[in-house]
Amino acid sequence: MRIRVFWEGKTKNPHLRALIADYTNRIAKFTDIVIEELPETGKSRSAKKATPVETRMLEKMAGSTRVFLDPQGAEWSSKDFAMWLGGQGVHGAKGIAFVVGAPDGFSPAFRQHASILLSLSRMTLTHDWTRAMLLEQIYRGFTILRGFPYAR
Repeated sequence: MRIRVFWEGKTKNPHLRALIADYTNRIAKFTDIVIEELPETGKSRSAKKATPVETRMLEKMAGSTRVFLDPQGAEWSSKDFAMWLGGQGVHGAKGIAFVVGAPDGFSPAFRQHASILLSLSRMTLTHDWTRAMLLEQIYRGFTILRGFPYAR
């Protein structure tokens, strides 16, 4: 199973960039993972049409389970997330695509393509922190599934 993580813009904080790289390397020991930083569009989010970046992401996510991080999404415990992640592999999912939205969120036209809307927290987080936290939770999910002590 391949995991792809998409977000618009570069991670600005060098410490968080290092943390993202660390968790990406850790996850790579369990499964194939690709991070794609896409250029920010700077366009307003129209209800009628996905932005060009969103359209490109949809093309790249074809055939994958699409998990969009969204403040209105479901909140899972780390164990719930791990069980879902493991279930994806057991049920033969080709891939999972996680998407962290731009500062203005997703266009409604793009949002409707989500398989799952997921919230990491009801608190407001910067996009840089959200990226690092998502990768940490993916790594934690794999360690829970394998019974590693990291998850405790």
